Amino acid sequence: MPATSIHLRIRRQDRPGAAPYWQEFRIPYQSNHNVISALQVLRANPVTIEGQRVDPVTWELNCMEEVCGACAMLINGRPRPACSALIDGLPQPITLEPLPKFPVVRDLQVDRSRIDANLKRVKAWIDIDGSFDLHERAPRISPQAWAANYLYSRCINCGVCLAACPQFGPDRGFVGPAALAQVRLANAHPTGGYARAERLHAIMAEGGLTDCGNAQNCVEVCPKQIPLTTAIGELGRAVTVQAIKDLFGG
Repeated sequence: MPATSIHLRIRRQDRPGAAPYWQEFRIPYQSNHNVISALQVLRANPVTIEGQRVDPVTWELNCMEEVCGACAMLINGRPRPACSALIDGLPQPITLEPLPKFPVVRDLQVDRSRIDANLKRVKAWIDIDGSFDLHERAPRISPQAWAANYLYSRCINCGVCLAACPQFGPDRGFVGPAALAQVRLANAHPTGGYARAERLHAIMAEGGLTDCGNAQNCVEVCPKQIPLTTAIGELGRAVTVQAIKDLFGG
């Protein structure tokens, strides 16, 4: 029998540190809704299934194209971007919760500043102190290396891999698979390679690579199909070489 409504079950929280609670809603069914567009319809008329008018549900969004990562949340128990989660492919009631492992700001909005902090911790960028003169050639990258590096450049910092990682959490220092993958990306760049040892030393410290338990949940949930476990394996070999160099003063 065709659906006539969309049943949403949402975990709500009024402010940081407040006790969470559940509310359920129904909105008229319309094909091709995603979770975000369903929430937008709900925002126009936030009435629970008991008929109580409540404050609109809070969430984050930006691009609506699975590029910015802002709308990531727990949908039917699985962390994923809400903009690419189509209602027609989800069993109802559709349960929405804030992305786990991050402090809740309100309702489905979380504070993901720790993602940025971890990227800074491992120096996940490439220093550019000038530009190449027009008559000089920039460092060349082979098509094979470019293709391999591109896989890691697709990260949108959504935090989905961190939500699924059993080693990442508010009381743990692990930087997480996203930051590790960006170390692999930066170290593979001709210019980024100048800070290779600095990045490797960062992930050799407490909360770094050895904290990974190889659960492989991260690669299963990544919306961009980034080969996170491959990056972690490559970094494992790299830090071993770096440790030998450090030992012998190389």
